Amino acid sequence: MLFADALHYLDEHASYDKTGRIESPSLDKTLRLLSILDDPHTLFRIVHVTGTNGKGSTSQIITQLLMAHGLRVGTYSSPHLEKINERLSIDGEAISDEEFGNAISSVADAEVLAGVRPSYFEIVTAAAFRWFADNSVDVGVIEVGMLGRWDATNVVNADVAVITNIALDHTEFAGPELSDIAREKAGIIKPASSVVVGETRPTLVDIFRAETSDQIVVKDEDFSVIDNQLALGGRLLHIRTPRGDFAELYLPLHGAHQGENAAVALMSVEEFFRAPLHFETVEEAFANVSMPGRFEIVSYQPLIILDGAHNPAGADVCAQVFFEDFDPPGRRILIVGALQGRDIYDTLSALRADEFDLVICCTAPSPRARNGQEIASAAQRLGCSDVVVLRSVQEACDRAVQDASSDDAILIAGSLYVVGAARPHLRRIMP
Repeated sequence: MLFADALHYLDEHASYDKTGRIESPSLDKTLRLLSILDDPHTLFRIVHVTGTNGKGSTSQIITQLLMAHGLRVGTYSSPHLEKINERLSIDGEAISDEEFGNAISSVADAEVLAGVRPSYFEIVTAAAFRWFADNSVDVGVIEVGMLGRWDATNVVNADVAVITNIALDHTEFAGPELSDIAREKAGIIKPASSVVVGETRPTLVDIFRAETSDQIVVKDEDFSVIDNQLALGGRLLHIRTPRGDFAELYLPLHGAHQGENAAVALMSVEEFFRAPLHFETVEEAFANVSMPGRFEIVSYQPLIILDGAHNPAGADVCAQVFFEDFDPPGRRILIVGALQGRDIYDTLSALRADEFDLVICCTAPSPRARNGQEIASAAQRLGCSDVVVLRSVQEACDRAVQDASSDDAILIAGSLYVVGAARPHLRRIMP
């Protein structure tokens, strides 16, 4: 199957009308596909990562740590920024167009034999497992797509189950309480899993404890971030685990929250090996971490920052880093787009949109996008003084760049779909 044919096949299996709870969720379709494919998900060890925010960064740090130990690592993440190939990588290298087409083709054949109609995400998940097995990875770092218990990735039996944190998101599928979200995410914990929890609230931690034996380590109880300082281009960290003490570790990611993610990742790999890690190996791994679209600086004059914050908890962290770590001296311009299914007013409030001099609202390039005018109405209710609506992310970027002086700052946020559209366009228009 050619790459273009694979994309067409996936589009035919995309369902954008499921906006509420599924009455009888099941992993059966994914399991039937994988059975036809000879159960590739059982052929390598697994680190399974869920959480409301920080899954992507934590997964990438885990990947680099495992690679630094000489392992061949398959990483599965979602969504992608610019191209679907980004979701599947081995040792940091995304799958090629040809390999992607072949992997999707194998799933298409399995669909016929299995007699099921899988979803877009179920197909890509099965393709990832098949590709990883075909390429003899030692370990798969598998990021949950949504929640956990009924996510297509939850066919795996994780060696290490990782929960980064809990906040309200995807409440159309689970909720309305944080405890409801936590119970869904706890579903990735299997009887033999070591469990690493970045969430610290006792009532939520108790939910994870109830799913497992004593194989659980919890941030601020069993491991902790001793120091987390702003450094040039990232953070300078001191992390302590049950087996080691790691001072003056440099992480080239922006925001104090990335230090917390790094601690969870480090603890996860320590649990994977059930052994202490060497400082030099951790230092090497951290130095190689990059996270496109997560507080990514793409220009300095004007300062242009991309961040995929898409819910109130993530938006709050984004705003904190933007206003406190960077504190731009000139005008502040916000470009924002969002998907349906989340409270846009709460997200804008968390982003501190009313503290920006100009808010440009646009429609994200997704069938599930919220109309830019709806976002503008919410911004005006919040008290934003200068609000503009433009049709596309590209038009919004053009307007912001034209208006900005070299001292100004542009923050692009609200959805990874917005960030994914902005990145290539900014490369074309920026000197």
